[in-house]
Amino acid sequence: MHFTSRSSGTHWFSIWMLVVGLVFPQSKLIAEENRAVNIGSRLELFIDDFLIESRSGLTLQLHHPVRAEKVLEPEEPWEGKNLGHVSILKDGDRYRMYYRGHHDPGFSWSENIYTCYAESTDGVRWNKPHLGLVEWEGSKANNILMRGQRGAYLTPFIDDRPRVPASQRYKSFAGNPPRAMVAPDGLRWSPLNDEPVLPKPRFGIALWNPQREEFMAYVRAWRPRSDGTRMRNIALSTSPDFLKWSEPKLLDFGDAPDFHLYWNTALPYFRAPHLYLGFPMRLREYNDASTGERRDWTDAILMVTRDGFHFHQHVEAFVRPGLDQNNWQPHVNMLAYGIVPTSDQELSMYLTNAAGGQRHLRRLKLRTDGFVSLRASDKGGELITRPIIFSGGELILNFSTSAIGSVRVELQTTAGEAIPGFALDQCEELVGDTVSRSVQWRGEKQLHQLSGAPIRLRFVLKDADLYSFQFVSDGVKDK
Repeated sequence: MHFTSRSSGTHWFSIWMLVVGLVFPQSKLIAEENRAVNIGSRLELFIDDFLIESRSGLTLQLHHPVRAEKVLEPEEPWEGKNLGHVSILKDGDRYRMYYRGHHDPGFSWSENIYTCYAESTDGVRWNKPHLGLVEWEGSKANNILMRGQRGAYLTPFIDDRPRVPASQRYKSFAGNPPRAMVAPDGLRWSPLNDEPVLPKPRFGIALWNPQREEFMAYVRAWRPRSDGTRMRNIALSTSPDFLKWSEPKLLDFGDAPDFHLYWNTALPYFRAPHLYLGFPMRLREYNDASTGERRDWTDAILMVTRDGFHFHQHVEAFVRPGLDQNNWQPHVNMLAYGIVPTSDQELSMYLTNAAGGQRHLRRLKLRTDGFVSLRASDKGGELITRPIIFSGGELILNFSTSAIGSVRVELQTTAGEAIPGFALDQCEELVGDTVSRSVQWRGEKQLHQLSGAPIRLRFVLKDADLYSFQFVSDGVKDK
């Protein structure tokens, strides 16, 4: 039987569902369809178990970024040696970097904080432009945006909603306690209100969440423990207008171990903005036997949320301190706020490291979507998704196999029956390493005929990693 139109394809699928309904209780079919997740044509990562109904022989494998070149060092006197709180923003064809410097001539910490700026066209080579905004020893030929505590911890985002005033297109919290700051160009910042938006001394990172239709801010907090001590932690505050903010509420990490979490990073992943990824610096305190001082070791972890509040933590370190003993010092290994593309196949992140008595910034490289994968050994494994509803006519996978490995996909009804034309033995075997390849089934049926109907996906892997999938309307070139 050959179908050439979407309407005839939908009719064929309805007949198939009717046949399945004769052997599968109708009430259970309805329940399965009602709980289907409508993913439309959005990209889905295997970074949590949200879409997983069952799996066997597969693990969720955390992947670690690779250290690349050093991209920024404090070279100017106003930068000092304590470079930190770095934020990276891709703005069109330009990469923007905001960071804290500190000139310490023996005076107060607050007055000698300098918020500095660098930019790049590729995310790899950075320059420090002369902005002409703040005077330093009689000259404005420097890259200083603001001076003092009130401008510190700047972490901008672009508010691209319709009808946002041009003067407020760039927004950020700044200072500790934080104030609401705006800029027309990402450089000339001014407060929306002179009063802090949150009263307590805790810096934070703000952003707009289109799913929740409100501003969110992840702010520093303390979590009480049963023994009377406190742990550094993260809380969420929300706002309808960027000025009036709710009382911060400690994030829900489920049953994750209780560690100090510092630097409140959480941001939408630009390729899948319904997923918010966080990379807090995790601290483990210890007593230094040689000095008797209380010190800490640090690393960076990965956490993910789909609602902004309930986070799944990957307890294994995303970034370890590594072989360089300089990075086994207190308060290093802090990931910059921001994930940016530096090629079609590569993401870049940035890490504060230490060497020679000062901090510097190093680029980290990661495969596109390559945070976590479904991994199968040579013995193989498979996964079945929850019921989903998609739109599109092509299924694209990001995967990697060995020479003997493979990936295959079957489309199923919500009852778990293979859909004719999309059974596992009709799927062309996928072998190789690519961030974008189309799945093909042998036969005459077209994938768009199932668009809008609840189905399940069955992935069968052998010696392979599967990172993400996406249904699209048009063909996407293999990479």
